[in-house]
Amino acid sequence: MTLQQVAIEIPEKVLLAEKTDAQSFGREILVLAAVKLFEIGRLSSGRAAELAGMSRIEFLLNLNRYKVSPFATELDDLENIHA
Repeated sequence: MTLQQVAIEIPEKVLLAEKTDAQSFGREILVLAAVKLFEIGRLSSGRAAELAGMSRIEFLLNLNRYKVSPFATELDDLENIHA
């Protein structure tokens, strides 16, 4: 797997408000992005887990932390079939 690096600028005040360092905040941003991209259907759970740097099972188990259902896309698909 080839990785690309993306740089973002975070204001120091944000890091202070979050009581974290840039590296930890960067990891959290990746997880949040993965969760949101999964939630809106842009990434599969496997690809989102890859982005978040964890296994698919670990990713799915952590979705509850962000109040995201691992079954939301499947439920939407089922609703569209019967619509």
